[in-house]
Amino acid sequence: MTYRAPARDLAFTLGVVGCPSRLGQAFPDLDADTVTAVLEAAGALADNELAPLNRIGDREGARYENGRVTAAPGFAQAYQAFAAGGWNGVAADPAHGGQGLPKALELAAFEMFHAANMAFSLCPMLTQATIEALAMNGTDRQKRLVLPKLISGEWTGAMNLTEPQAGSDLAAITTRAEPDGAGGYRLTGQKVFITWGDHDMAENICHLVLARLPDAPPGVKGISLFLAPKRLIDGEGRAGALNDLRPGSIEHKMGINASPTCVMLYEGAQAELVGNLNQGLAHMFVMMNAARLQVGMQGVGIAERAFQQALAFAQERRQGRAALSTDYPARLYDHPDVRRMLMLMKAKIEAARGICLTAAVLSDLATHGDDEGQRDAAARRDLLIPIAKAWSTDVGVEVSSLGVQIHGGMGFIEETGAAQHYRDARIAPIYEGTNGIQALDLIGRKIAMEGGEVLKSLTAEILATAQTLSHSPALQPLGAGLVQGVAALDAATDWLLGNRGLASTAGATPFLQLAGDVVGGWVLGLQALAAEGQSAPWLQAKAPLARFYAAHVLSHAPGLAQAVMAGAQDLEAVPAEAL
Repeated sequence: MTYRAPARDLAFTLGVVGCPSRLGQAFPDLDADTVTAVLEAAGALADNELAPLNRIGDREGARYENGRVTAAPGFAQAYQAFAAGGWNGVAADPAHGGQGLPKALELAAFEMFHAANMAFSLCPMLTQATIEALAMNGTDRQKRLVLPKLISGEWTGAMNLTEPQAGSDLAAITTRAEPDGAGGYRLTGQKVFITWGDHDMAENICHLVLARLPDAPPGVKGISLFLAPKRLIDGEGRAGALNDLRPGSIEHKMGINASPTCVMLYEGAQAELVGNLNQGLAHMFVMMNAARLQVGMQGVGIAERAFQQALAFAQERRQGRAALSTDYPARLYDHPDVRRMLMLMKAKIEAARGICLTAAVLSDLATHGDDEGQRDAAARRDLLIPIAKAWSTDVGVEVSSLGVQIHGGMGFIEETGAAQHYRDARIAPIYEGTNGIQALDLIGRKIAMEGGEVLKSLTAEILATAQTLSHSPALQPLGAGLVQGVAALDAATDWLLGNRGLASTAGATPFLQLAGDVVGGWVLGLQALAAEGQSAPWLQAKAPLARFYAAHVLSHAPGLAQAVMAGAQDLEAVPAEAL
């Protein structure tokens, strides 16, 4: 099934969440025409270069031979087209060769890349995260010699956090960094699950590696961040001899088969410090937060791809009699349950897209706004990032699963392609801190920010939107649903703030779902208000989609609040041997 990049939908959502309107001071030359032009160019690359390789990559995969990795067929040529288009540098600093456009616009473009070919887009996604980490914490040498190569796409970047014994517990990492006596370091250790840790698509790969010095304090306070390139970099920024690091193998995975997930071996590899000693985790979080928002957008992209395929199949396939049609055999689309699934898919995609792009606009404001605006935007962005990452990737899995369901038995057959979307989507809730970790972050740190005022200001804004929606007969049901949703969210928040420890952590995941459902309903409300009075059918559909969301998603808010407040009830009552 051919993928159609939703540049139109993305441009509309960006306009609703404030790009370019809220970013005019920081980006005075940005206008709606520029936004449209960038999205259409990104869509053309996604449609014409990346999407046709998606099934090929799934079937053929990346190959590991003789200690090196070869990309799936066609990927190297597609990467050259990607780099030539300047897509690594959309939001990067012009001082290092970037285009200086908003992060929100870059993220919107990447939704289309993720949808067209999720396995491919993971490579530039991690390069962008490397760019952000070096731009904020790199040395002058790293910024002068390395950043331009990453931004141009000549080189790529990779994150090296996880180790076999550590998983998400980074305090347990054991990779060693020993001073080499010449101002640099030598790294020794093993990293696992390193996405695009090796390949033949670019001249060099810049690995950002967490490691600890021999005399470092134990735990996370003793972790430092290092840059270890695949090929050593001379004083002119040229890539030379191979460094003492290599892939030991690549994993055989459930999905994203064309993305080489490497076991990386560091055998005295030359490296240089990034930022300050023993501050590696804080520096890496710059990279991880950028990646978390990108992974959230991956969830949106793969959901969009699955939805498009399911919608086309439901319109083409005819079977039985249907309550919404007099035709026999009727289209699958005219069976009420199939249409229900498709509307749920579409509503959740638009909600997740809106959440992610809202967080991206806030990220731009946090970087480029005035002092007070920066502080407020940064706080709300930090609140939304765990929701954007977790809720949106859960949507990706749910929607791709519904896509298989709509295909019926044909969806379980690999030839249709529906199963690939589900297999590919399943990694995203695990990436960059599992969704359970995102939920713990939300209840542990984010809802308590500024004494709870950051969340309260958001819910107050949601209630103001609900009041506006109540004045429109077509949108009043969503307004009522948001009022009910905010009441449930407030009750759950108050309970969590008063019950810490086991009681609260047990309710973290339903709380994140509740928060995502409510914020998603809010952004759908803003979209529906922006579409009022428009004649285009796709804009007229915003109101019924919003009402559907209120009935089928927001209606669950009180039950989710009850699940949050049940806390750890009965968790300790059933030992493992009793299950």
